[in-house]
Amino acid sequence: MSFSRKVKQELVNQVSPGRHCRIAEFAAIFSLCGRVRSSRSGRISLQIDTENLTVARKSYILLKETFQVQIEVVVRNHNIRSSNESFSLIMRRHRDVMLILGAIKAVDESGSLWGDFQRIPQRLVFNTCCKRAYLRGSFLVAGSITNPEKAYHLEIAVLSETYARQLRKLIASFGVDAKIVERKKYHVLYIKEGSQIVDFLNIIEAHVALMELENVRIVKEVRNSVNRQVNCETANISKTVTAAAKQIEDIKYLQCNMGFSQLADGLREMAELRLDYPDSSLQELGGMLSRPISKSGVNHRLRKISRIAEELREKRKEVP
Repeated sequence: MSFSRKVKQELVNQVSPGRHCRIAEFAAIFSLCGRVRSSRSGRISLQIDTENLTVARKSYILLKETFQVQIEVVVRNHNIRSSNESFSLIMRRHRDVMLILGAIKAVDESGSLWGDFQRIPQRLVFNTCCKRAYLRGSFLVAGSITNPEKAYHLEIAVLSETYARQLRKLIASFGVDAKIVERKKYHVLYIKEGSQIVDFLNIIEAHVALMELENVRIVKEVRNSVNRQVNCETANISKTVTAAAKQIEDIKYLQCNMGFSQLADGLREMAELRLDYPDSSLQELGGMLSRPISKSGVNHRLRKISRIAEELREKRKEVP
């Protein structure tokens, strides 16, 4: 099961105790996959069409819990070779239709229908809890989230740019910054930062999914931290080995071309120790000296030996 589907199944079971919140969530679902149908006789009915069983189930639950209306459920299979089904929830009774439309603010005070259902009536989302419910309904219908093991990406795809901007404003009221991009005929709100996706899941009250995502984030951060530390240590080891090889090369050059007798006592002892202990660290070499010195002191002596070796090389080049 995909992570996105897990989130949506969790949201199906998340039913707000407040009627106003249930109305807000249903209004979001209806704005994205609902329509008003009119018969030849002028009677209107409401219909929700979806290919997502979770959306159909949640719509049915909200309608029954909130409005106690009669619902006709139609299941269609458009291809006998495929298991893909579509679901339609139809409300035909005039009283039920007007009750629902009035509750989701789709009719004005005179009972006339608004022309555009893809809008967010501010009276529905006045309370913070209702904003959460509305966003929950929007994500349930038009949202998706990538498996956090692979990437951090959450999006809600809608047809109307105006509606997308209203949703973004609603999300922003919780301190989450969603971006909008146009993709074919859709306007897509997306969030790509892991912490902000966690915040959004908290907003829509998908707490189980939130904890799963947080666990993935923790593991990823620990893994990345370990990798960075290992890479850093590997680079330091490589640097140390390269430096030690260069030091030994310089010391052997001096040994073959001028001997150690011309070196000061401290440098001679340092050169002999480096040859005897090629794998030892600077700090370890410093402790082995007859008069122990610090790591920086060892480094200073080895640099001085290298300079002497370089000067000798230059002189030998100048001799015809």
